[in-house]
Amino acid sequence: MIRKVAVIMGSDSDWPVVKGACTQLKALGIPFEAHILSAHRTPAAAAEFAKSARANGFGVILCAAGMAAHLAGAFAANTTLPVIGIPMKGGAMDGLDALLATVQMPSGIPVATVALNGAKNAAWLAAQILALSDDALAARLEAERANMTEEIAAKEAKLQRELAAL
Repeated sequence: MIRKVAVIMGSDSDWPVVKGACTQLKALGIPFEAHILSAHRTPAAAAEFAKSARANGFGVILCAAGMAAHLAGAFAANTTLPVIGIPMKGGAMDGLDALLATVQMPSGIPVATVALNGAKNAAWLAAQILALSDDALAARLEAERANMTEEIAAKEAKLQRELAAL
């Protein structure tokens, strides 16, 4: 049985970006749950969720947060499951502070980090992690990569036809 992905956001304002991760997980057939938990406003609930995540069937946790962006680190401190941080754009530094807060973790408490607002890539990375122990998911990922290759080849052919017509 495939393990679930937890999609955690620090605020409902993150949902428009985080929705992309949920859409991608659904398209890949990966079960997930999405929740709003804050490292600062609901620290006990966030810690409890992280501590019980493995027992509750999760395999990877995605955490989206902006500005202070301590959510992914708070989760990583409370679980040994892989945590993927999604730094969110916004605030006075337009997300640079979130990016730096997400990648600067102490030794032994890693957080994988995707680009600012990179929720879709966080979902892809979670899928790749889960595919290590799920051959069916690995095959779906291979098929998706083949589709991407075909799409680019078709776009290249179209470009070359347009260039020839100039």
